[in-house]
Amino acid sequence: MIRPGLVSISFRALEPAAIIDLCVRGGLAAVEWGGDVHVPHGDVAVARRVGEATRAAGLAVAAYGSYYRAGETEDNPDFAAVLASAQALGAPLIRVWAGKRGSAQADGEYRARVVADLRRIAGLAGPAGVAVACEFHGGTLTDTNESALALYHEVDHPNLLAYWQPPVGLSPESCCQGLAALLPRLSNLHVFHWVVGEDGKRRREPLELGAACWERYLGLAGQARGDRYALLEFVRDDSPEQLLADAAALRGWLARG
Repeated sequence: MIRPGLVSISFRALEPAAIIDLCVRGGLAAVEWGGDVHVPHGDVAVARRVGEATRAAGLAVAAYGSYYRAGETEDNPDFAAVLASAQALGAPLIRVWAGKRGSAQADGEYRARVVADLRRIAGLAGPAGVAVACEFHGGTLTDTNESALALYHEVDHPNLLAYWQPPVGLSPESCCQGLAALLPRLSNLHVFHWVVGEDGKRRREPLELGAACWERYLGLAGQARGDRYALLEFVRDDSPEQLLADAAALRGWLARG
């Protein structure tokens, strides 16, 4: 089953209580709490309060959206602090980044460092009952379908899972190919609709305008084993009203799927 939720960093300016209220109003089921503002890495007291407030409102904690970058040493949170926050929050999953270099810029030594660190943190989180999943994102080693698949093969750890989101500008067919290949490791989805204008700039649009693509993606993701969340992100104009409209569109697709 796929249930709808929200990535909290979509509204960094809002307090956790306001985000929880917005999710309830939108009929969402869960929140991925971000580690940069709402649940800072290592602040277990805040994590515990936010987790309790989330569940008290009838919502689940979908994940802890950390800003840990595997293989990096500078400006990187300590993974022990990240894991402690995830546990206090009651998160079943920690989202991390596969380094901070794109696959075309990463040499073999850098890639090996990221692989080794991902294997290390997946092993640390496992005994705590927490999975680790890499963001599917540009500027990291999951920036292409091919590099992402190779990375998971190289790490070869059962506690390392995969997030997925559609790369902006990639054809729906290529997006589906990448998603299909990740189904055995699929955790959550980040859901948004961006278009590339004639000027080459990316632009956020209402989610309902992406129905043709997202109904395909959700149908494909529904073939994966287990349960997961489709988490709304990148809301147009950072508007709470637009979020409610996006949530209605997402809930409708999931109900029909």
